[in-house]
Amino acid sequence: MTPILEVKNLNRRFGGLKAVSDVSFAVTENQIKAVIGPNGAGKTTLFNLISGALPVDSGQVLFQGKPLQGRQPWQIATAGIARTYQNIKLFPGMTALENVMIGRHSRTRSGFIAGMLNLPRTWKEERDIREESMALLELLEIAELADSEAISLAFGQQRAVEFARALAAEPNLLLLDEPAAGLNMQETAEVARLISKIRERKITVLLVEHDMSLVMDISDEIVVLSFGQKIAEDVPTAIQQNPEVIKIYLGDGDDA
Repeated sequence: MTPILEVKNLNRRFGGLKAVSDVSFAVTENQIKAVIGPNGAGKTTLFNLISGALPVDSGQVLFQGKPLQGRQPWQIATAGIARTYQNIKLFPGMTALENVMIGRHSRTRSGFIAGMLNLPRTWKEERDIREESMALLELLEIAELADSEAISLAFGQQRAVEFARALAAEPNLLLLDEPAAGLNMQETAEVARLISKIRERKITVLLVEHDMSLVMDISDEIVVLSFGQKIAEDVPTAIQQNPEVIKIYLGDGDDA
């Protein structure tokens, strides 16, 4: 299988703390891969390095064979990587549909000035954006909530809106940071089903997650971090039986 993402000997320090230490792994196309580990393992730091939110000290991140170092987060997003966050970041005062449409605007052609001037060529594009955004809400089975204020929705529904907004940018790779955070068991099971639906659209998924039922249910492979180092990488059944993973994997909550 062709790697869509390659992480090679990645390192990142914060003062004397080595948050990510010589981490390497690859994600193949149309795969669901999870990154797990206890508190302070470096999982969120790893995501920040991949998405460009933090600069890399040394090592490489390759997306579709091309290095991402030196690119701004918006350039990485335009290249085809979308990201969600542990703390849902929806726009207040806007509907679910409007939130998704914002994600779609990164793919528009008319430009900001044309939109501000309300030029005719922007009218069709705006209709198309609305239709495509509605289609994503339908895909994630929340179309009936299109006109509801996004931040007034139940937490699981907000997560689905966030997924739809990320998909609106037409990513090849979707980074999901703690998609089950704050969700109950029923909502977590629904999120697992939605992630599988996303993969059916030929979108590769890399996720950080603490909920082991979700990870074991949907992941093809799992990377395990501990104190910034990779200690295991394998299929879920092997990870469950790995003595070192069993020994170190104790925590939940925020990490570095």
